Amino acid sequence: MADRVLRVCALYPDLLNIYADRGNLLVLERRCAWRGIGFALTRVGVGDDLDPEAHDLFYLGGGQDRDQRLCAADLQEGVGDRLHEAAARGAVILGVCGGYQLLGHAYALGDEEIPGIGLLDVTTVREDGPRLIGNIAIDVDLPGRPDPGTLAGFENHGGRTRLGPSAQAFGRVLSGHGNDGRSGLEGARSGRVIGTYLHGPLLPKNTWFADWLIETALDDGRPLAPLDDRLEDAAHDTALRAVRR
Repeated sequence: MADRVLRVCALYPDLLNIYADRGNLLVLERRCAWRGIGFALTRVGVGDDLDPEAHDLFYLGGGQDRDQRLCAADLQEGVGDRLHEAAARGAVILGVCGGYQLLGHAYALGDEEIPGIGLLDVTTVREDGPRLIGNIAIDVDLPGRPDPGTLAGFENHGGRTRLGPSAQAFGRVLSGHGNDGRSGLEGARSGRVIGTYLHGPLLPKNTWFADWLIETALDDGRPLAPLDDRLEDAAHDTALRAVRR
């Protein structure tokens, strides 16, 4: 039995799964397995209990507006409070696209407002205008890393996300739209809670970020063993070239 186990909770995987979110989870599992690190995945759906102490990393993917409504209602029934407890003890929480919006205060669609859980000081509004679609690259500066890194992905969102006074952007846009197409900022971060619009999926294109998530979530002071990432680095370079085109 492995002496290190990464415990991952996928929230609402049957609803928030339209942006290759299973690929993100698979990358985490494989990169753990190649290092002899155990991997325990728990799927929590609408109506299920959530133990905030039982997981090191929580993942929320992207979904359609109707699916976000279902998840938002469930989050308001206590699951959101459990995520606040998990964040307070240092668990990693990653929300991608719709999951990012649910980590904020609210997502306004005309006269309707989908409530979030306020783990990130952001608010999203559906405004008139085109969807923000295309390849995107951002620079990010993460705790524990000596140098900034570049993430490449794909964005496709109609909402414009605004950062509140206590919010910190996840990254700065090198190419693409980001949170609102104007600010030059992408995503948001508060401690180990991260929200981003990058998908496509995110982690296969940026395995260095997957490793940061694993090491940060394990939080045992032990660095990850290096891997032969020639193929992964090539995938990252290809994604960046797609952005430049």
